Amino acid sequence: MTDTREREQPAVLPRWHRLDTAALFARLGTTTAGLGADEAARRRAESGPNELLRADTSSAVALLLGQFKSLIVGILVAAAIASGALGEWLDCAAILAIVVLNGGIGFYQEYSAEKALAALRRMTAPTARVRRGGSSVQVAARDVVPGDVLELEAGDLVPADARLIETASFQTNEAPLTGESSPVEKRAEVLDREDVPLADRVNSVYLGTSVASGRALAVVFDTGMRTEFGRIMDMLATADAGERTPLQERLRALGRVLVWCSLGLVGAIFAIGSLRGMPPLDLFLTSVSLAVAAVPEGLPAIVTVSLALGVQRMARRRALVRRLHAVETLGSTNVICSDKTGTLTVGEMTVRELWVPGRSFAVSGEGYAPAGQITLDGATPVGAARVDLDRLLTVFTGCNGAALQEESGVWKVLGDPTEGALLAAGRKASITPGELDARMPRLFEHPFDSDRKRMSVVRKASDRSALALVKGAPDVLLGLCDRIQRDGRIDTLSAADRAQIGARVEDFASRGMRVLGASQREIAAGEPFTDSAAVERGLTFVGLAGMFDPPRSEAKSAVELAQRAGIRVVMITGDHPRTAEAIARELGIARPSDEVISGAELDRVSDGDLAARVERISTYARVTASHKLRIVRAWKERGAVVAMTGDGVNDAPAIRGADVGIAMGLTGTEVTKAASDMVITDDDFASIVAAVEQGRGTYANIRKTLQYLLGGNVGELLLMTVAVLLGLPLPLDAVQLLWINLVTDGLPALCLATDPIDRDVMAERPRRRTDSITDRGFVGHVLLTGLLTAGVTLGVYAYSLEHFDVELARAHAFATLVYAELLRSFGARSFTKPIWKLGIATNLKLACVVAASIAIQLSLPHIQTLGQVLDVPMMPMSHCAAMLTLGAIPLAVMELLKLWRMREKQP
Repeated sequence: MTDTREREQPAVLPRWHRLDTAALFARLGTTTAGLGADEAARRRAESGPNELLRADTSSAVALLLGQFKSLIVGILVAAAIASGALGEWLDCAAILAIVVLNGGIGFYQEYSAEKALAALRRMTAPTARVRRGGSSVQVAARDVVPGDVLELEAGDLVPADARLIETASFQTNEAPLTGESSPVEKRAEVLDREDVPLADRVNSVYLGTSVASGRALAVVFDTGMRTEFGRIMDMLATADAGERTPLQERLRALGRVLVWCSLGLVGAIFAIGSLRGMPPLDLFLTSVSLAVAAVPEGLPAIVTVSLALGVQRMARRRALVRRLHAVETLGSTNVICSDKTGTLTVGEMTVRELWVPGRSFAVSGEGYAPAGQITLDGATPVGAARVDLDRLLTVFTGCNGAALQEESGVWKVLGDPTEGALLAAGRKASITPGELDARMPRLFEHPFDSDRKRMSVVRKASDRSALALVKGAPDVLLGLCDRIQRDGRIDTLSAADRAQIGARVEDFASRGMRVLGASQREIAAGEPFTDSAAVERGLTFVGLAGMFDPPRSEAKSAVELAQRAGIRVVMITGDHPRTAEAIARELGIARPSDEVISGAELDRVSDGDLAARVERISTYARVTASHKLRIVRAWKERGAVVAMTGDGVNDAPAIRGADVGIAMGLTGTEVTKAASDMVITDDDFASIVAAVEQGRGTYANIRKTLQYLLGGNVGELLLMTVAVLLGLPLPLDAVQLLWINLVTDGLPALCLATDPIDRDVMAERPRRRTDSITDRGFVGHVLLTGLLTAGVTLGVYAYSLEHFDVELARAHAFATLVYAELLRSFGARSFTKPIWKLGIATNLKLACVVAASIAIQLSLPHIQTLGQVLDVPMMPMSHCAAMLTLGAIPLAVMELLKLWRMREKQP
């Protein structure tokens, strides 16, 4: 049953992050002791259970029946009935199978979309620990109410949206909600600003996130569908609004035109034939057969086969397609909105630069693997430079709580990603935790906390002394330092030194890097080291590390390829604007004139203004789920075909709302994958661009197959129409028309639909959403092909009528038309390249099908049973050879036209 409980959001949301504890308690009617049992029960009855509700959905039966309501389906069913009435049971069964197959696929696509909402519901906590009447109790998460005081510790799933009132070294993992890959430090403090982005609300925790470390008390302010997750679920349920893909729109429009034009012509033929006194029964059967032949009923199956083959080819390029039409739609894409972390970037923090006073070291390599080098001006550091470098990496390796582990050739971090990056940098200089522990055993650790903004580890340096290694925020460390290590010696830290260090910190930050400082102090024998304030004073400044999540090595070339193909790449991230802009410029995504906009700025922009500005904005930072959906819709408002990538729950609504939703296979949540059309198994942007290429190739195959089919249909219609207008006997009877439909529109068309992709497909501009599949060139090609085929066949028929009887003349026309359409399939493989440039061997299936079909057609006059069924009398082999030669004329003319166009394009 559908749950009808109220989901409306209040007109103005309370700014919970701005309230102090007293105001928070007063607003929510609670205390640190929590709610009483009776009050909790009353609120539970008032607000409803704390759970994500099931969106209103259509029944499975309604979804299934909805797949068979289109005009083209009705015509196909009528064609199947007509085929059955004519005794052509094979055609009847094939057409009905096509209808059922495509209806089943459409039903599966719509029904499976509900999995995204089910996956989202599974991410909520089953139980929660709350204070009730002063006691700590475990309750079902669905019974948590506004005003409950939560007790949170490492490993817990947060059961509702809540404001922190007490914290102790508290960090949460908000990646599913904000996309932030690193644990977020949380503090119980007032944020006295009106508009604070979701990712910056450090005094709040949210449903669906998890506790990474520490402990906290928090007061619940929103439950169920009023939480941030609940809002995402509402957006997810309505994000795509049942929109059709570009291909579906084009084929739907084309189907209507084809159906009415074909029926109009067939009706005209029947009317004219009746006026001319043709036998009514023969005329009726021929008209019905022509109607069956005129409607390309094989097109839905060919589209499905072509898309299915595209799925297989994409899978080999690390893209798993969940919905068939995503293959073609991706080929139409002209905007890719990409998440940054793990898609455009490696997804692992990496030290890029190390600095000691007077020297800057470049660090190569990516991620946590120890592969890479540390160089000074391109050379290995020696002398005093090496001494300073080793001292810096000793601090970063020795003052560290993480560990690196290799699994199946892949290095992973156990612990904080930032500390993992520092360990990887140390290994590149042969400084490892194991070697350091053996040489300088660990004596005591003062862990990082948000108040001190630093961490220190005391290690044994000799029999009589110890060494305090301290790392943390550079500005904080500088305030504790009075000396500096430079050129292997210790000097007094001067004002000029402080200014130089500050300038270097600013330089690192301006390039989008996170900066950590390193310092140390020798502790004399007998001096206490268990008090952090006593240890972390009188420090010697050692140096800095600049790190970030680096761009993937192949991402820049993939972005360039996409841009050359006319595709706009837009970066959307939860990172800080400065970091986002630095990565965007390094990858070539942000042009000099482009804007970089944050989520807070986006809140002040109306939907209309955003649609007007969206083409000038290349980078979005600190954005939420609703922002991402607005960005996608703004691009679609401009007529773009949009692909959206992501991995977190906050990406799911935009992924559902985009024309093509792309989830990350390695880091993506189940919610995101369920909402997507396609999953990239290696989380690599280059794989997305490769999938675009495959999508373009698939569309090109569908288009040329359609052109081939319509060219044949137009030829048949023109042949029959002109013959009737001229008062000639019908050149083809009902059975022959159905045979042509079976032989020329079946296997050859399927072989065209599976043609190898043209290597130049990415050199073409992307198609606009408003572009028709049948543009002027397409229609001209179809009409010319149809005229040539009809003209040659009619000429053969007219000549044969003068020299032979009607039965043999009809057999000549029948054979000529079949040969013409079969041979034309070779030329249909490309609109611009001649046959000899493509090569027959590049599509051996087509060559074999055409050869076999021609062999069968040649044998018809010589096999009595088949000849009688298809009204083909015996004829000399010389007649067959002549018809085959004449049937090659349309192909020859079209190939000569290609040569003429190629010469016209040459300078």
